[in-house]
Amino acid sequence: MKLLIVICIVHAIFIPCFSFDVSGKDLPFTLDYYKSTCPTVFDVIRKEMECIVKEDPRNAAIIIRLHFHDCFVQGCDGSVLLDETESLKGEKKASPNINSLKGYKIIDRIKNIIESECPGVVSCADLLTISARDATILVGGPYWDVPVGRKDSKTASYSLATTNLPTPDEGLISIIAKFYYQGLSVEDMVALIGAHTIGMAQCRNFRSRIYGDFRATTALNPVSATYLARLQEICPESSGEGDKNVTAMDNVTPNLFDNSIYHTLLRGEGLLSSDQAMYTSMFGIQTRRIVSKYAEDPVAFFEQFSKSMVKMGNILNSKSLVDGEVRRNCRFVNT
Repeated sequence: MKLLIVICIVHAIFIPCFSFDVSGKDLPFTLDYYKSTCPTVFDVIRKEMECIVKEDPRNAAIIIRLHFHDCFVQGCDGSVLLDETESLKGEKKASPNINSLKGYKIIDRIKNIIESECPGVVSCADLLTISARDATILVGGPYWDVPVGRKDSKTASYSLATTNLPTPDEGLISIIAKFYYQGLSVEDMVALIGAHTIGMAQCRNFRSRIYGDFRATTALNPVSATYLARLQEICPESSGEGDKNVTAMDNVTPNLFDNSIYHTLLRGEGLLSSDQAMYTSMFGIQTRRIVSKYAEDPVAFFEQFSKSMVKMGNILNSKSLVDGEVRRNCRFVNT
């Protein structure tokens, strides 16, 4: 099946639009899946996300991250939302998730509204995918159409959550391999990591970076040295001290979805080792070129980010397509 996706980037009154084909092997998703069963679903999610992001702009990054962590573990099936029970070991306590993932209550909030209007119709997986798109738009990012029709899984995978998700200190080659495993290219990887332009990071995830090669990648720039001193005030060197302290990964425009994160990498100031490696790693010949392109051309970044988000959102859980369900409560399998 081939879907024609149209993307409109809203900037002032100028709205450049891109169209592209998203090809896949018998993709079951369509743009009008809920046209007759829940025609208001997109409006409901958009309006609620407007309130949620207005309450705290950081909620945008939280929802995008939650979507990413869902899709990288047995496909985009809402498995990350499942609470642990006596019969199900969930993904929330896996090491990449336990100290970083939030947003579950946001999804609960939207789900309750949708269930009151269209009970038993809209999957949690679709809800999360649509919410991630709307979150991006609400902080200045691009628009893309979201194909829908996902089913919620009845299972979760603690082990895959532990192994499939990239970590902040992971090497570039290993991270590229994890994206390839999901059917995502190097260009997809560099574009998707651009979402860190609105992200926050905990001290525990950037301590090794700021007490490691930060000075080397910034070439001892005095301005960068001042920034480093601020980071070290936030994050003490001793492990366990200030682990949960947070700071923005983009220290220039932390609440605006733009290409600033790539300029940060060009300056050698990437907060996470895994991010900075895309520009300074000896293995980063291809990624360095892409980072430079997105730093120079924000339209190219927006276009590729939109394509890559659709591509990631189409990662399938073939099992849930066969015996999946529409959960009434995103935290629990239907009984």
